[in-house]
Formats: sequence, C-alpha cells, structure tokens
Amino acid sequence: MDYAIIAAGEGSRLVQEGVTTPKPLIRLLGEPMIDRLIRLFLRHGASSISVIVNEEMTDVRRHMEALRLPVPLNLVVQSTPSSMHSFHALSPFLTGDACCLTTVDTVFREEAFATYIDAFERMPAVDGVMAVTAFVDDEKPLYVETDAAGMIRGFLDREEGEAAGCQYVSGGIYGLRRAALDVLDRAMEQGISRMRNYQRMLVSEGLRLRAYAFDKILDIDHAADIAKAEAFLSEGK
Repeated sequence: MDYAIIAAGEGSRLVQEGVTTPKPLIRLLGEPMIDRLIRLFLRHGASSISVIVNEEMTDVRRHMEALRLPVPLNLVVQSTPSSMHSFHALSPFLTGDACCLTTVDTVFREEAFATYIDAFERMPAVDGVMAVTAFVDDEKPLYVETDAAGMIRGFLDREEGEAAGCQYVSGGIYGLRRAALDVLDRAMEQGISRMRNYQRMLVSEGLRLRAYAFDKILDIDHAADIAKAEAFLSEGK
C-alpha cells in the first residue's frame, strides 16, 4: 500500500509557546514523530512512502533526505494553502489501488492502527475507511455522521455535529481508494480547499465511506500536547 504524510504545517501555536523544534521532528518517547510514522508504515505493508514538507522546513527536508528506506521515499518540498492542496501534491506518487494518508502530528497506538489497516484491506468494496474517535481533543473538531451500519453520511462542524448527536470526530487517518483520488482532482479543479471540504465532497459524490473507531487519537497542536502524547503511548506499552 502507498502511504502518505502531510508534514507541511507551520506549527505556529507550538512556536508561540516556545517549542523551537519543527513539528515533524518533535520527539515522542525519544523518536521524531515523522520517523515514528515511517517506522509504523513500514511494519504495516508500505510499498512506498510519500511526504510533503513546506519550503521553510530546511531541517526537516535535510532529515528526510538523509533517510534510507527499503521502499521508495518520495519527498515533496512545497508550501501549500491547505492540507487538501498538500494531499494533491502527493497524489502523483499514489499510484496503487489504495493509499493511507495521515498528518504528521496524528498520534495513535500501533495496535489500533494495525487492526485499522487490516480492516481497510478487508473491505475492497468501499471507497474509503476513515479513522474516527469518540475522544474529542481538537479545537475545531470535524464530526462524522454515520448510519447504523457505520457508513459515513456527513462531515459536520462542531455546532452541527453536537446538535445532530454525532458520536465520533475525524481522527486524521484516511484510507482511500482510487475513486477518492479522482474526486481529489475534481475538488482542485473546482477551487475547493481544506481536507474537511474534500471529505464532504466525497460524500456528496456518492462514494462509499466507512467509519473505523479508534479509542483515542491525539494531535500535537500545543506544547502541553507533547507530554500528553507520550503518556498516551506509554500506557499502551
């Protein structure tokens, strides 16, 4: 499977709080976040790994260029206006039937990820399997509306999601098949921006998306999140 990592964000809130290390190189239990993701992807069937970093992240670019992997590593150095644009910049490398995309600061336990990837591979009839979690720890969560069978019916902002009684929010891990990448091209042509609007377009175009629940997924947005993430990962050992 092709794997992709969006590591192009500026991490401005971390910088404001005194964290000088570029977000992808922040260490969790002694390991840079980007290295941890790559290690997990290699352990779970990666045939290629593609990463986008922004043009200002020279330290991250050098770090990536120094890596030697047993599969192709495709590095894109480009500053983009949104995560959806970053995903599109990676899409030429995602040539297989399926891919898995994450953002670099998405923190999850390997055991949960392994069962997620296994479930995705066992569901060839769906166009995407989206990680969701009932654990809400995001400033602007994207709520995921599902039916009784776990199929996704909508992606809602906080107010709508809470009003609709949605149980889950998006976890920032996306298992996608070729039809979803075709929609990505159309989204770019139509001037759509942001991953959440791309996901809404997947629903509006009738793609079959299934939600897959993780107990907990964390993001690293603030300095305090680093210790939270390390504690979370330590609990799983």
